[in-house]
Amino acid sequence: MALKKEIFNIMEKRIPGFLQILLILGIIVFINILSQYFNTYLDFTEEKRFTLTEPTKKLIKDVKNVVYIQVLLEGNFPSGFKRLQQSTKEILDQFNSENGYIEYEFENPNEGTVDVINARRKSYGEEGLIPTNLMVRSGSENKEQLIYPYAIVKLGDRKISVNLLENAPDLDQESNLSNSISLLEYKLATAIQKVHYPEKKNILFTTGHGELAREQTKSLVSLLNSSYNLAWINLDSTFMIKPEIDLLIIARPIIPFTEKNKFVLDQYVMNGGKIIWLVDGLKMSLDSLSTRNEFIPEPLDLNLTDYFFKNGVRINSNLVLDLECSRIPQVIGRTGDKPQIELFPWYYHPLIAPRSNHPIVSNIDRISLEFPSTIDTLKTKTDIKKTILLQSSQYSRYQTSPMKVGFEMMRYKPDPDKFNRPNLPIGILLEGTFGSLFENRLDEDMNNILSSIGIPFKTISSPTSMLVVADGDVIKNLYDKETGKFAPIGYNKYEKATFNGNKDFILNSIEFMINQNNILTARTKEFKLRMLDKVKAEKDKLYWQSINIVLPIILIVLFGAINFYWRKKKFIKS
Repeated sequence: MALKKEIFNIMEKRIPGFLQILLILGIIVFINILSQYFNTYLDFTEEKRFTLTEPTKKLIKDVKNVVYIQVLLEGNFPSGFKRLQQSTKEILDQFNSENGYIEYEFENPNEGTVDVINARRKSYGEEGLIPTNLMVRSGSENKEQLIYPYAIVKLGDRKISVNLLENAPDLDQESNLSNSISLLEYKLATAIQKVHYPEKKNILFTTGHGELAREQTKSLVSLLNSSYNLAWINLDSTFMIKPEIDLLIIARPIIPFTEKNKFVLDQYVMNGGKIIWLVDGLKMSLDSLSTRNEFIPEPLDLNLTDYFFKNGVRINSNLVLDLECSRIPQVIGRTGDKPQIELFPWYYHPLIAPRSNHPIVSNIDRISLEFPSTIDTLKTKTDIKKTILLQSSQYSRYQTSPMKVGFEMMRYKPDPDKFNRPNLPIGILLEGTFGSLFENRLDEDMNNILSSIGIPFKTISSPTSMLVVADGDVIKNLYDKETGKFAPIGYNKYEKATFNGNKDFILNSIEFMINQNNILTARTKEFKLRMLDKVKAEKDKLYWQSINIVLPIILIVLFGAINFYWRKKKFIKS
C-alpha cells in the first residue's frame, strides 16, 4: 500500500512536466504548419541583400499568368558559382513568395548520355547561349566542365534568355561573381517585365545632319530590335514628331540644325518627348592624324548653343585628356624591313569608370570614349534636375580650342601634376520641366506649321528627361565593309578588348528614360564582400589566439571553483 502511494505521488509530480513537453512540441508543430503558408524573414544585411525593391515587388504582384523560369545552374560547381546558384535560388524564392505564378526549376545541362548532352548544347548554341569553361576538381584530378550560367524566362510562347554571369575583363573572378549576384534581381525582373508586357516602345534615330551611319550603329540596333520598335527620321522632312515616339536618339551630328529642326525638337520635348544627345564638342577623330603628325581641331558649330543653354547645359569647345585611357599603336623602330609596333596610352581616349550610384551607371564596366569634351551646367527658369553620370578620373585635364593634337606627346612620360582637373563632367542626365526655346520667338512660319497640324504651341513641358553626352562615338561600332561584319559596341581593335560599359550605358539609359516601372533601380543593389584584413589579422594574431585558448580554460576553472564552493557549502549545511 505504501509502495502504491509513493508511485502515485511520483506520477502526480511528473505529469505537469510531461504536459509541458507536449505543449512545447505542439507549438513547434503548429509553427511549422504555419510556415508552409506564410514566408517571412528579417533582413539584417547592411545592403538589404534579401529585400526586393518596391518596383520589383509591384511588377511581380502584377503577374497574372504563370511565368516559368528554367535555371541552368545545377551541378558540381566551385564555391564561387555555388554562391551564384544559391543567390539565384534566394531571389526566385522571394519572387515566388510575392506571387505563386512565378515558378522555377534548376536543371543540369551536363546530365544524360553523350548524345543527349551534345543535342542540348547544339540547341543552346542556336539560342545564343554561350557556355563558360570551368576547371572543376573531381577527386584528385582537375576536369574541364562547360557550364551555362543562364536563366530562360518563359510565358506562353514568349521566351527570353538571361545571362546571370558578369564578365568584365578588368575584374577578377570573385569581383565578377559579386557583381553578378548584385544584378540578379534586376536581370530576372527585367526579363519577367519583357515577357509580361510584350508591347514594344518606339525609338527614332535622326538623320540628315551627318549622324553616325547605319553601319556604325548595327551593334546597337541588333541589341534593341527584340525589345523596341526602331525607325529613322530626317528632321528636314517633318513638321512634328508624334507623341507616340517614346525616345529620340541623335548620334554624333556634324551638320548645323536649322531653326525649323530645333522647333520640331523643342515642341516634341514640350509634349513629353525624351531625347538622347550624343554630340562632339570639336571636329576630331583619329583618322584626322592618319596622314599628318598633328592636327588642329575646329569647333563644331551645330547651331545648338542656345538650345542647350535653355535646357541648362553647355558643351565646351575643348578636349578631355585623362591618364586613365586606352592605348593606340605607334612605330618605335624597325627590324629589317618590318616595323616594331608598341601600344602607348592615348590620353584623348579616356576610360571612364562611373562613380555615381545612379541606376544607369551603377555596377557597369568602364566606358571607352574618343575625344570627349566637357559639359557645364547652367541655371534654368524651370525646375531641371542635373545628374552627372560620366566624368573623368582624378588625373585629367582639358585643352581648349584652338590647340594642336599630335602623337608627339606620346614620346614623353606624362607629368601627373599637370593632370590636375579631376572629375570633369562628360555626360549629364536632365530631368524635370523644360522651357521652350521659342517662347516669345514664335514667327509666322512656325505658327502656320502648328495651325496646319492642329497642335497648340506649348511653352512649358510636362515632366520629361534628356541625356547629353559630349562624345558622339560612345555607341559606335567598327564595321568591315568587305565582310559585312560589325564589332560589339565598345570594342577596341588595338587592345583587342571590349569595354562592356558602352553597351550597358546606352541600354540602361534607354530603359531608364522609357520605362515607367523603374525596374532599373534594382541595379543600385550591391553585394559587398567583407574580406579579411590580412595585415590586421597578422598583427592581432597573438591577441586572438590568447582569447581563444586561454579564456575558455579560465572560464572552466572559474566555473569549477564556483561549483565546488557551492556544493561544499550545501553539503556542510545539510
